[in-house]
Amino acid sequence: MAATSAGAGLHRSSQGPVTQSLSGADLARIDAQLADTDRLLERNYPGDDGSRQPVHTVYVPADRFSPEFTADWGAQALAAVDARGGVESLCALQGQDADLAAAVAPRVRAKLSTEPVEDLRLDFEDGFGDRGDDAEDTAAVAAGSAVATAVAAGTAPPFIGIRFKCFEAATRARGLRTLDLFVSQLAAAGELPDGLILTLPKVTTVAQVEAMAFAVCRLEDVHSLPAGRLRFEVQVETPQLILGPDGTSPVARLPHAVPGRISGLHYGTYDYSASLQISAEYQSMEHPVADFAKEVMQLAVAGTGIRLSDGSTNIIPVGDNVEQAWQLHGRLVRRSLERGYYQGWDLHPAQLPSRFAATYAFYRQGLPAAAARLRNYVEQTGGGVMDEPATARALAAFVLRGVQCGAVGADEVLALAGVGLPQLTVLAHPRLAASSTPSAKRTHP
Repeated sequence: MAATSAGAGLHRSSQGPVTQSLSGADLARIDAQLADTDRLLERNYPGDDGSRQPVHTVYVPADRFSPEFTADWGAQALAAVDARGGVESLCALQGQDADLAAAVAPRVRAKLSTEPVEDLRLDFEDGFGDRGDDAEDTAAVAAGSAVATAVAAGTAPPFIGIRFKCFEAATRARGLRTLDLFVSQLAAAGELPDGLILTLPKVTTVAQVEAMAFAVCRLEDVHSLPAGRLRFEVQVETPQLILGPDGTSPVARLPHAVPGRISGLHYGTYDYSASLQISAEYQSMEHPVADFAKEVMQLAVAGTGIRLSDGSTNIIPVGDNVEQAWQLHGRLVRRSLERGYYQGWDLHPAQLPSRFAATYAFYRQGLPAAAARLRNYVEQTGGGVMDEPATARALAAFVLRGVQCGAVGADEVLALAGVGLPQLTVLAHPRLAASSTPSAKRTHP
C-alpha cells in the first residue's frame, strides 16, 4: 500500500522492506522542469548579503560639500540638542522613559561626535537646479575631487555619492553628463570609494532603468572597472512606476530587468504625493497613498537583496518649531522601522539627533525579547514562543541591524543571546555560512 505523509514516495510491500517508487529518471525529469525556476531563484533572489545598510541618507546641494561637511553637521546637531537640554531632553520628548533615555542618550551623543552622517548624497537634481552647463560641469568635477579628498582623509561618511538629474527628455543629457564627469573624476583620483552610491531620480519606466544600467556598464568599460562595480538606487517618485499603463507594476519588473544593478529603492514623499494631487498640507510619509506605494515596493524587492528607504519630512526643527518637529520626526522614524523600512532621508543637521534617538530606542527596546528568543532557538531550550527558522532569521537580522548602527553593542548581544557577531550574521543571513562574514565596511552588493 502507498505510504502517507512522512513516507510519501515510498512503497511498502507486504512481504519486504519499503522501496522507493519514484525513479532517478523521474527526479531528472522534475529537475529539468524546474531548471528555469532554479536559475531564477539563484540569479534574481539572492537575498540580503548581510552588509551594513545606513539608517539614513542626507541630501545636500552638491556645491555645499567639503571634506569637513560631516564634522560640521555633527557639530550643528550637537549644538541644536544642547541648546534645548541635551539629548536626554530629546529622548523624553520622544516618550522614552528614564532608563531607556539613559541608555540611548550617550550613544546618540557619541554617534553625533564620531559618525553623524552615515550616507550622504550630493544633490545635482532638485537641490541644485538648473544653473547652466558650465556651472554644473565645474561642480560635478569639483564634487568628484572633494569626495576623493574626503575619502582619503577619512572624513567621508561610510556611504557617499550623487543624485543627478532624471532621464526624462529635458534633463537626460545633463544628468548623464554630470554622472560621467563625477565618476570619471573619482576614477582619475584612484580607487572608487567602497561606499559609492549613485541615485537615479523620478523614474517612470523600466526602460529608464535599463538605460541607466547601460550607462554604468559603459563607464565600467571606459575606466576598466570590474563588471557590476557601479550599482545605483532608483527613486520611486512617480505613480507610473507603481501602476503602469498596461495595468502591471513596473517597479516589480525592475530587479529582473537589470539583475544585480539596483542597490535600493527610495520613496520620494513629496513628488509622489503631488503627482496624486494630494494637497500640500496633507503630503506626508504616513499618508495612505504613501503606505500603498511602499507596500508595493516591499513586495517588488522581497528576496532580491535590494534595500528600501522611506522618504523625508519637510518639517524642520528650527526656530519655534524645534520640539514639535523632533516629536514628529521621531514618530515617523519609528513608524518606518516598525513597517520594515530601516532607512530614511534627513535634510537638516537638527534632524540627526531625532533620527538616531528614535532608531536607537527602537533597537534597544526590542533587544531583550529578541535576544532571549534567539538564545532559546540556538540552544533549543524551552520558551514561551516556538520560533520557526524564518522567524529566527528575522530576530537575528533585527539584532544585527542594531549592532551595525551603534544602538547595541556586540558584547551585549553575546551576553543576552549567547552568540557572537559572526554567528549572528550567519543566523540572519544563512547563505553566508559557506563564505566569510562580510565586514561592516562593505557597501551594498
